[in-house]
Amino acid sequence: MADTKPIRIQSISEFHRLRGLPQPEHPLISIVTKDDFLGLPNPSTMNAVFDFYFIALKRIAGVKYRYGQLHYDFEDGGALFFMAPNQVLNIEINENENPGDSSGWLLLIHPDFIWNTPLAKTIKQYDFFDYTVNEALLLSEKEEITLNGIIENIRQEHNANIDKFSKRIIISHVEALLNYSERFYNRQFITREKANHQLLERLEILLTNYFKSDDLISEGLPTVQYVAEKLNVSPSYLGNLLRTLTGQNTQQHIHDKLIERAKERISTTDLSMSEIAYELGFEHLQSFSKFFKAKTNTSPLKFRQSFN
Repeated sequence: MADTKPIRIQSISEFHRLRGLPQPEHPLISIVTKDDFLGLPNPSTMNAVFDFYFIALKRIAGVKYRYGQLHYDFEDGGALFFMAPNQVLNIEINENENPGDSSGWLLLIHPDFIWNTPLAKTIKQYDFFDYTVNEALLLSEKEEITLNGIIENIRQEHNANIDKFSKRIIISHVEALLNYSERFYNRQFITREKANHQLLERLEILLTNYFKSDDLISEGLPTVQYVAEKLNVSPSYLGNLLRTLTGQNTQQHIHDKLIERAKERISTTDLSMSEIAYELGFEHLQSFSKFFKAKTNTSPLKFRQSFN
């Protein structure tokens, strides 16, 4: 399928209209389930940028998502993913699939709904809004039941008569949804042992090869963005995974590999400290010495002398 320029969907009402749904009961928040789509014509594709938060629990056969340059096919069951405003989502729908075999829901929240509430600030702390679709949260049955219960609470409050408590209560349920999701992501980092350890192995190989090449001289220290792109994951996901499994973020892993390489060159060669600093991408010996001492509590020269 040829790429098309994404359309910008500025409001939840506009999303409802484009999908043939009734207008939302509230212009700034909406819950949509697969039952709402039954009987409606399915577009074969949808390529859009949303101006609102888009949280989706999908258990739908024959639907593929592309988020950025990455594809994900939810064939193995329910998965939860999150999008912040201004992110692009592409959906491809297999028209031969029976929509009755699907389940799930969409929670759409416009930033104006949470404006001037504590969530307006804390929502930026949930890194999974920056994950890509292939980093979706794969839920256990028990976890899915928990989140479905929260969505039902939001729906009941949303459909009730609006009063001065409604918004505060809905916000509290959204916060619970996000907090549970953060807990479940932490579980996923730990339980998906094989995939995660393979990622760690690929990180180790990537950094080892980089530091043995001339890239340090020509390109300098690899950035977190560079490493994440090479591993085909988002920087936020990689950082959170590493912190959970190793206690260190991506930048710390890069620095540790640099120190490892520096120790090797200092202890096994007769190169001067200036030559080693240049090999490692430092323009000035003073910068290298300061970095080395900050990481090892000793100077490069004293480290070499300890081998004599």
